[in-house]
Order: sequence, then C-alpha cells, then structure tokens
Amino acid sequence: MTKHDDFLARIAAQSERENGTDTGGERDLADRAALRRVGSLSTQLTDITEVEYRDLQLERVVLVGVWSTGTAEDAEASMTELARLAETAGSVVLESLSQRRRNPDAGTYIGSGKVRELGEVVEMTGADTVICDGELSPGQLRNLEEQLKVKVVDRTALILDIFAQHAKSKEGKAQVELAQLNYFLPRLRGWGVALSRQRGGRVASGAGIGSRGPGETKLEIDRRRIHRRIAQLKTELAAMRQVRDTKRSQRRANAVPAVAIAGYTNAGKSSLLNCLTEAGVLVEDSLFATLDPTTRKTTTTDGRLYTLTDTVGFVRHLPHQLVESFRSTLEEIADADLVVHVIDGSDAHPEDQVVAVREVLKEIDAAQVPEIMVVNKIDAADEITLGRLRHLLPQAVFVSARTGEGIAELRGVIAGALPDPALRIDVLVPFHQGALVSRVHAEGTVLTEEHTAEGTLLQAKVYPALAGALHDYRVLAVNE
Repeated sequence: MTKHDDFLARIAAQSERENGTDTGGERDLADRAALRRVGSLSTQLTDITEVEYRDLQLERVVLVGVWSTGTAEDAEASMTELARLAETAGSVVLESLSQRRRNPDAGTYIGSGKVRELGEVVEMTGADTVICDGELSPGQLRNLEEQLKVKVVDRTALILDIFAQHAKSKEGKAQVELAQLNYFLPRLRGWGVALSRQRGGRVASGAGIGSRGPGETKLEIDRRRIHRRIAQLKTELAAMRQVRDTKRSQRRANAVPAVAIAGYTNAGKSSLLNCLTEAGVLVEDSLFATLDPTTRKTTTTDGRLYTLTDTVGFVRHLPHQLVESFRSTLEEIADADLVVHVIDGSDAHPEDQVVAVREVLKEIDAAQVPEIMVVNKIDAADEITLGRLRHLLPQAVFVSARTGEGIAELRGVIAGALPDPALRIDVLVPFHQGALVSRVHAEGTVLTEEHTAEGTLLQAKVYPALAGALHDYRVLAVNE
C-alpha cells in the first residue's frame, strides 16, 4: 500500500467512526471524558492522486471547538460553519472535534489533558494546522503551538485570512490589513533570542562608551512599525471615507432614497442585487465573496428613483477588528432609509443567521433602520423550514433570486416602504427650456403633460432640488 493509499484509508476509517457516533441530545455539562468527533462535514478529501494533492498544496487541518452554551445542535452547526470557512480559505478538513466545558481553559483552550489527545489526532491524520472555533488569547495560542508542534489558528484569524484573499479594491485591502494588524499586534511573541536581542554599542548611532543602554528589542521595533502602519492606514481610510461621505451627501441632496442589502454571508445578497438592478455583480457559492460595497440606481414600480447597495456578509462571532475596520462601509447600512435583510432559506438553521445579523446591525447603530425580511433560495429550501419561517416571520417576502420567483412582490414591498420625498408641482415650462422637461421625465414622475401655445404644461412629482429649478414656472392656483 502506497503512502497515499494509507492516508486515504485512515481518512475512510475516521469517516466510518464519525458516522457511528451519536451526536444528538443533551449531554451532562460535567461530562468531559473525551473530545468528540463531529460528523456530517462536507470537506472530506476526495479521491485524487498524490501528485494532484501536492499540486493543490492544501493545508490539512483539524478543527476543535469548545461547547459551553446552547444545545448540541448549535455546537455542531458552529463546527460545520467553521469547516466551510476552512474550506473557503483553501484547506481540507481531516477531523473535527468538540468538547463540552463550562468555559474554555484559560491556558490551552481545551485543557492540558485534551491537548495530548488532540496531539495524537494531529499525528495520526498528518495534519499541519489546528483551527479553534473561538478567539484564542496570546497565551493560549503560544501554549497550543508549543505542545502540538503545528500551526494553530483561531476563528478570527481564519476569517481575516478569507477577507485578505477576497479583498480587491484599494479600500477593501486597506480595511483588511488594518484589521489584521490590530489582531496580530497583541500576539507578537519572540522565539528563542531572535526577538529579544537588544541594540546597543556602535549600533546606537556609533557613539560607543557612555551612550550604550538597553536599547530596543526586535519585538519593540516590530511593534513600533506596526503602530506606524496602523496610523498610516487609518489616515488613508479617513480620506476614502470622506469621498464616500461626499457621494452619500450628494444622493441625500438629491433626495434619492437609499436601500441597503444586508444579511448572512452567502445568503444571496449579490444575486438579489443583480436580479433587481441588473448590476452584474460577482456571484459565487462561497463565503464572503463580496467585500466591497456596490451601489446601483433603480426605480420603484411607480417610477421613483432609489439606490440599492450590496454590503459585506455577516457571520457568527464576526471579529470585532473587522467591524471596526469596515465601519465606514458598514455605515452604508446605518445611513440607509431601508434595510433589505436577506435570509438563506436553504440553511439548516436560518433563525440563527437572523440573530447573528441583528447583533452586528446593533453594533453599527443600524438596529433602528426600517427592515424588510427577505427569505431567499426558496427553490432550494425544504417545506418544513419554509413553513417554520412563514410562522416566525409572517411579514417576510419569500423569493428565489435564481428563478425570479417572488421578485415582483419584493419590488412592490420596497416601493411601499420607501419614503417619498417628492413634491407635486404644476408648471408651465417654455419651449426654450426643454432641458427642464427632460429632467422631469428622467428624475421625476409625470402625472399629466399638455403642449400649449406658451409651452409644456406639466403635473408631476419631483424631488426638492428639481422643484427649486422649476419654481419660476409654477402655475399658481386661484387661492395663491
């Protein structure tokens, strides 16, 4: 048996053990006998040749989580999502383990005894990375890496890595880098003497005796460089934010209502934007495919102009560093007149997604923005889930962005929920001011139009800026 065959045989044996493991039901909180394998993962290694596997250079990871709150189903859902995150980052999941504890261990996250068990699993599977379903402290991260002898990554670092891979615009890259630096700054640590060697002697400006002191450690130099880079990124993002605010204020000046599409990652927000506006935004069946917000203009069923903005998707335990770094773009949601909250109807636990999204909306001060609930992917959802959602969310609109089902109803609901700042005007526009008549047709809603000897007589609904331009051509009523 070749090394590759032996490797696949071990994976197959583990899969069989997983299928025979009972993961349902409540477990006694004090039961800490073993790390339990989590089944039903979608990222099992497929039958590929050893050469193909080496070409892929996928990280081979073992997942580990601590279940301290919620039900067994909640814990398994969180681990399944972690597996999808790992797959999105370019890894193959070899094993997934979960432990029931009151709280994560302060020193090693799972406890020193379980670290030895985890080390055996890592050695047996040949994994090169361990991913923990939580944010590790610097001490926990250091202790686990020293004992396991492989790279250890927590959920926050995994999400940051996915964001770094998907960021395309200058602003998106700067936001991700800022989040990464804020995350890694407290986790800088020295290995051996490499980062603790001090500068002194002639290194200290060549001054020699009398000028030498403890100097700076390499760790301190790294920290200073990171602080300098953070300050530079904040300055760059502030300038980009000013540009974004200017564009937003221009839309406000023209009284154009704004609608933000928010929701869980991979819920179909970009597909919905394309469906409503023909925006042509990238659509992928992967987590965090959209990081850069996209704004498009469209009209309601009665002809009113408004904007639709596709925003970054949310996830359970979205890292605080990302929320802070992406605050300028997330403000598109807080400043909107209406939020279209998209829910993945095909997900096994869509209610958990709603809770996670609303937690982030609260954190960015967008909880008070009027909200339309939209259950997407009904073509891929089972009737039991849809029935449960119809009961829990009676006002929600059920659509399929892929087939177009329910989109017409959604357009009508959006039109009814949008503010209507338009003013009704009666004007007689001279023929030499034909450009104003064209603006009324383009920017407003024409109710009646009649051509007279003096000019074009219009009854229309227009926004305040255009109403001001037409002020001199008003037709006065008798009581005026």
